[in-house]
Amino acid sequence: MAYSYTNSKGNTYYLHSRETTLKNGGQQTIYFFAKEVKPGAINAVPAGYKVAESRNGLPVLKKG
Repeated sequence: MAYSYTNSKGNTYYLHSRETTLKNGGQQTIYFFAKEVKPGAINAVPAGYKVAESRNGLPVLKKG
């Protein structure tokens, strides 16, 4: 089951991750929220991160 977050407006978002290749050839994992469960959905917030809500109600991950 994908990790879900319901914001202050009552909308539910699901956490996803994806591996991307940087211009220098390195790999980086990006995390993002989507309104639907798609391939790449993850079950928990990664260690060292917490969920916060932006000014317009979108959930974001912050370190700390």
